[in-house]
Amino acid sequence: MKIGNVEIRSRFFLAPLAGITDMAFRQVCTGFGAGYRETEMVSAKALSFGDKKSMELMELSSDEHPCGIQLFGNEPDIIASSAKLAVEAGADIIDINMGCPAPKIANNGSGSALMKNPKLCGEIVRAVKDSVSVPVTVKIRKGFDKNSVNAVEVAKICEDNGCDAVIVHGRTREQYYSGQCDLEIIKAVRQAVQIPVIGNGDVRDIRSAEKMFDTTGCDAVMIGRAALGSPWIFRQLNDYFEKGIITELPSSEEKLEIMRKHIELVVKYKGEHMGMLQSRKQLAWYLKGFKGAAKLRNEAGKVSTLEDMYRLIETAAEQSLLYT
Repeated sequence: MKIGNVEIRSRFFLAPLAGITDMAFRQVCTGFGAGYRETEMVSAKALSFGDKKSMELMELSSDEHPCGIQLFGNEPDIIASSAKLAVEAGADIIDINMGCPAPKIANNGSGSALMKNPKLCGEIVRAVKDSVSVPVTVKIRKGFDKNSVNAVEVAKICEDNGCDAVIVHGRTREQYYSGQCDLEIIKAVRQAVQIPVIGNGDVRDIRSAEKMFDTTGCDAVMIGRAALGSPWIFRQLNDYFEKGIITELPSSEEKLEIMRKHIELVVKYKGEHMGMLQSRKQLAWYLKGFKGAAKLRNEAGKVSTLEDMYRLIETAAEQSLLYT
């Protein structure tokens, strides 16, 4: 499929997740076949002030293209100027966050709060579109709450202002991640616009991906939480939908090897101290389902060095053999 002039070779995308989809995780998912990925959301206002940490969030590796940089904010001119910086950083696509439910984002009028002002959504898209030469997309939700379900209206306004694709999470901001994803609202958006529509929400395996495609008619699927500790989900989905092959899950030994390589990448980019602190949650996700997982995950919450991780891997491997 294509988003604007950007060709994407798989219909399965990695969703942007704050504090999670750093360069290391994006590279791991790319290795397993994620066709497209986005950075963690980056504050447009912080970029306008030259914030170093925000600039670092936009760093891309040479082997993860096409990659989008996701920006959040509520001032069209500031988002537009920040989009130029994102393109300079290597963004193939600019994605505008109109769906983040976090209070610190929404309470400041950004993220999902933008859906309360469809006109402003259109103005932001137009400002960014006029400022950059790469495609511009938006990530929206079903609506802000059950009394303002307006994903179709927002999607159409964004399309009218030059948006190249829309990603729809089938929950309201009020729901956060609770309840079920509403596939019918994604279907309604797909039927209302001519640009590509990417479905997002509750896709965690082949069956749920089939349901997303069959029910909504969406062009691609974006996967977030299901990839945590399971980046091989992209390989499974690609093998099934492109080749008709059902790929087995990695063995415990293979999972530990994937985990090791992933965390070593984190340390390579962030240094051992910060890298290991930030990797504790990743280790816990990888270890889910292992024999003695509760104890292993407790230990994962204490690792401070690569040596700590290597010892944890040895323990996990021994546990798996013990129960084989």
